[in-house]
Amino acid sequence: MKKFVNDPANFVPEFMKGVVLANPDLLEFVPEFQMIKRKDRPVADKVSVIQGSGSGHEPAHVMAVGPGMLDGACQGAVFAAPPVDACYETIKALASDAGVLVLVNNYQGDRMAWETAIELAEAEDIKVKSFIINDDVAVKDSLYTVGRRGVAGNFFVIKACGAAAAQGKSLDEILAIAEKVNNNVRTMGVALTSCIPPAKGTTIFDLGDDEMEVGVGIHGEPGRRREKIHPANQIVDELFDAVAQDIPYKSGDRVALMVNGLGGTPISELYVLYAHAHERCEQAGYTVVRNYVGEYCTSLEMAGASLTLLKLDSELEAYLAAPAEVAVRIF
Repeated sequence: MKKFVNDPANFVPEFMKGVVLANPDLLEFVPEFQMIKRKDRPVADKVSVIQGSGSGHEPAHVMAVGPGMLDGACQGAVFAAPPVDACYETIKALASDAGVLVLVNNYQGDRMAWETAIELAEAEDIKVKSFIINDDVAVKDSLYTVGRRGVAGNFFVIKACGAAAAQGKSLDEILAIAEKVNNNVRTMGVALTSCIPPAKGTTIFDLGDDEMEVGVGIHGEPGRRREKIHPANQIVDELFDAVAQDIPYKSGDRVALMVNGLGGTPISELYVLYAHAHERCEQAGYTVVRNYVGEYCTSLEMAGASLTLLKLDSELEAYLAAPAEVAVRIF
């Protein structure tokens, strides 16, 4: 293993410290709960939008904190749900009169931690609601989930909810927006290599030099199947067909198209994938209104990518176009 690591046990708080030191006017770090929050939040009349999950998926989730995006997020260890006390303290730290919306990706550990934290917060009369994100079409159930996984489509939920909160929408209105995005976004990924968690020091699964995992999860969970690697366009075709047929999308739809790197894929290769994905949208009669190419929801240094489509209407288009600022400047 070759990584820029000191003590693997301190990997998460050390990188979080770096994120905040690089953004001193924007963010605040609460190390005892591995929490990053906006310095200017909470605000009494604005809903706070928060999230938290395992580390290793950066820029999700703590690097998505900032105006027009998340107001705060907490992290667990790499690929591990955040502790209940971290979730609870994040809710408390961002509690406002308008309420708190917790966005939860559909993993069992995340759900259990946040459900308990929300019960504790409600016992203190904090106004809080949650929403489960499950955009992955690859498999129905996985090692970490009951039901579909929450993956890169998470960023569209964050962006729309963050924009709505900035405009002063109510908690129930923002919850409805989260549901609208989730109902219209679909994702599927493929891995070319495994990854190495710092505390483990070895790969989390074995994948041959000439193999790929189709439908891989962001923790390295098995997908639909393992097979010999194909040319890039053929890989895009399978991801595109699986995603586009799920809702299904139809000719005339206006869409946002994302090609997300899983941590170890050069940006040039992501644009190779995007070129064919964009062509497939045109052939299907979709209008690509907004595009996103880069790393949004990763799996450490895993080589691979995911494809996400979001069906748009005028409301969602406006939310995606709204101003936003985060640590890594991804939107």
